[in-house]
Amino acid sequence: MKIPEAEPAVRAWREQLDPSARAGVPAHVTVLFPFLEESRIDSAVCAAVGEVLEGHRAFEVRFESCGRFPGVLYLVPEPDTQFRQLTQAIADRWPQTPPFGGQFTDVIPHLTVAQGQQATALKKVEADLLGCLPITARVSSVELMVHDGTGWHERASFTLQ
Repeated sequence: MKIPEAEPAVRAWREQLDPSARAGVPAHVTVLFPFLEESRIDSAVCAAVGEVLEGHRAFEVRFESCGRFPGVLYLVPEPDTQFRQLTQAIADRWPQTPPFGGQFTDVIPHLTVAQGQQATALKKVEADLLGCLPITARVSSVELMVHDGTGWHERASFTLQ
């Protein structure tokens, strides 16, 4: 889900330190990755995504702190319950595409700022970001992003009620 309210704080860092940003992915919290191959996403799949999401409501979220995975710095969404529910709903509908390929037992919602970096670089970015927090956002849609072989682009957007 796009988080445009975070862009002013994270854009420059993401463009430098997050390859997905350079490939066209805006500041976001992932619902499900990987999903279906682009060639398999047709009007029926889009309709099914819409059906899965139609019972979910728009919500407010705050980013007040940073978190880390190995080599990764991210903003922590609070609360994260709705993100988890959306991930579970889509993963339940497409069990052949478990979140992050099934690598993790607990999928932690996050907004990636930097990845593949040493701890010293992440510490510098985190110090800068803490001066920009908190960030408040309203999440009112889920975007379906696809990779066309060279970059990412939005295939469809689904409004949350």
